[in-house]
This record gives sequence, structure tokens and C-alpha cells, in this order.
Amino acid sequence: MPRFAANLTMMFNEVPFLDRFEAAAHAGFEAVEFLFPYAYPAKEIHARLAGNGLDLVLHNLPAGNWDAGERGIACHPDRVVEFHSGVARAIDYAQTLEVKQLNCLVGKAPAGTDRATARRTMVANLRFAAGELQRAGLKLLIEPINSYDIPGFFINRTDEALQLIDDIDADNVFLQYDFYHAQRMEGELAATIERHAPRIAHIQLADNPGRHEPGTGEINYDFLFRHIDRLGYTGWIGCEYKPAVTTEAGLGWFQRYVSQERIAA
Repeated sequence: MPRFAANLTMMFNEVPFLDRFEAAAHAGFEAVEFLFPYAYPAKEIHARLAGNGLDLVLHNLPAGNWDAGERGIACHPDRVVEFHSGVARAIDYAQTLEVKQLNCLVGKAPAGTDRATARRTMVANLRFAAGELQRAGLKLLIEPINSYDIPGFFINRTDEALQLIDDIDADNVFLQYDFYHAQRMEGELAATIERHAPRIAHIQLADNPGRHEPGTGEINYDFLFRHIDRLGYTGWIGCEYKPAVTTEAGLGWFQRYVSQERIAA
């Protein structure tokens, strides 16, 4: 059965962030993910993971000024030094937190820069990141984001992300496939994930519309979970959704899987 990891940025947000590790473990999860660890000392997060018997399966490279609306800086020609510094910081955290893969949000197309220049910058930055992560024994993930939730995001579709990965040309770079973003942009979830399964290192989920838990919208997650099992996917599935009411009230879908195999939230 699939292994689910709780996204602590979006789940259990009724409690302070550092207390969400205990809440996830109490709910039956054995793994977690989140957007960014950088607001907290790496040793403190590691202690919360270890104290609750949790694995960390993913976090992101620094993505600029998130609170000001930035969603990554990999495609910004005037932020290359900052991007390189962020890669080093992410690796330091990853080594302390014992996570094996990092996602890069490439960012919104920068104002005043033509698309070709922004893309060249993005490819060069991601080649740099891939090399640094490879030396640290880490995978680099690239995630397409739908253009409705984040207008202007540079990579929106699966084929765009895969072309970018081809251009980076490093064997530690993989696709992060988010069912929610893919459903909004292109559909064809089962066929797409089957076609590109060897290139997918991490999956995330949320239902559509609303980006809530499975079972609240149009995506047939029972079918998709069986489908990726048949494909032999052994990675984690990050639960990156906004609870429709509270996290605990919306965990019925998850509880059906708790007793079956190793589950991660």
C-alpha cells in the first residue's frame, strides 16, 4: 500500500509548528514533509523528528521572500548568488535532518526579464544545485505548479518539468508529481504517472476543487493508490492539502490505510 507523509506546513496547523510532529505521530503517521525548515534550528527539528519516531521525506530549497509572495528565485538572473547560498544552506539542513531529497520551487517569471534569459538562468542554477546535491548524496526534485494557484509560476506542466530535467542533464534530478496541480493543468493522472513512473521520486496529493483531503472532490484517489501500487512506486506520498475543517476531522480517508502497511503523514 502507499506510504503517506503528512505535510506539516498545511496539516495540523491548529497547533504551533514544532508541536505538529507529535500531532502527526499521534495520528498514525510515520513520516512528514514541510515547505521550509529555516525558521528553526536544524537540531531542534531533528529532536522533534527523533522524539516522535518520524522520518523527514522532503523539504524545499529556500525560495526567496515567501511572505512577500515570492515562490522561488531559480529563474531570476539578479538572484544567482542568493540562490547558490540557499543551496548550501539547504544541504546543511538536509544533512542534519537526514532527508534524502530536496525540492526546488523555480519561481515566478521575473518582471522585466525575457523568458529565454530567465530559462537560461534557471537551467544554470539547477545544474549547479544538482551538482552540489549529488556531492552530498541527495536528489533534486522539480515540481510543476498550476497557474491558477500561483499565476506566473515558470513551470506549470509535467512535460515542461521533464524537458527542464532533460536540459539539466544530471542523474540525481527527478520529477515531483503533485496530483492536485496536475489535475488543474492537464488531467490524465493515471496515464501520465504510468508513462513517467521511472522519473518520479516523490508524489503529493490534494483533492480538487478546494485543495482539501482525498474524498472531498473529483479525484478518484482509491483508484490512483491502487494504480501506483501496480506500477511499483515505493516512494512516499506527501499529504499537501488544506483540511476542509480540521486536520483530525478530515483523516478518515487516511485511517483506512493505517493498519495495512507503513504509513507516513
